[in-house]
Amino acid sequence: MKGKTLTRAHLAEAVYQEVGLSRSESAQLVDSILTEIGDSLIEDGIVKISSFGTFSVRRKGQRIGRNPKTGEEVPILPRRVLVFRPSQVLKDRINGIETSDVDEDLD
Repeated sequence: MKGKTLTRAHLAEAVYQEVGLSRSESAQLVDSILTEIGDSLIEDGIVKISSFGTFSVRRKGQRIGRNPKTGEEVPILPRRVLVFRPSQVLKDRINGIETSDVDEDLD
């Protein structure tokens, strides 16, 4: 699988191309959005982006782990981890299934 990392610079360039803001304004906008997402995760622990997915912070308790090289037991301290759950719309897009954000059967 050949992967390509999407960077802030790539996002800013996409905003520049699509929206028409200057390059510096596009970079500021991307930074502002990412800062807002990060701050919201720190404060509230959850960010939902429609048709994309949900980022949430989950607490993991302390447990005993094992060093795979030596077999020695090592305590793993409690921590918070970031979890992403993709929306069904995103899952469908990844799998090449055409979907609509609005249910068209609601006449």
